[in-house]
Amino acid sequence: QLQLVESGGGLVQPGGSLRLSCAASGFTLDYYSIGWFRQAPGKEREGVSCINDGSTYFADSVKGRFTISRDNAKNTVYLQMNSLKPEDTGVYYCAADRLFSLCELFRPADFGSWGQGTQVTVSS
Repeated sequence: QLQLVESGGGLVQPGGSLRLSCAASGFTLDYYSIGWFRQAPGKEREGVSCINDGSTYFADSVKGRFTISRDNAKNTVYLQMNSLKPEDTGVYYCAADRLFSLCELFRPADFGSWGQGTQVTVSS
């Protein structure tokens, strides 16, 4: 059974860094598009970043601050978040689906398998 588990969230001061992990089981990550999404209180879920067969994608709001990578040996995708801002606060989810083209738009509705989420709070 396909399962995704996020970890690495927490409380960090503005300007700080966090690294989120998305560990997969029941399938092999390198055949899937893996997206990171976030949802702030009272707001819709939005795409943050995505990685597929050979490319990475980022929302404009995080370009230059976040990077996404995968470790196929560990079947894990990472989201490195630097220069964090209070507006980065939210629950962060990873999601997976088979089509590599999904990363071009990385819309939440297009991804079928989701983790439970990890809370990121950026506050002084």
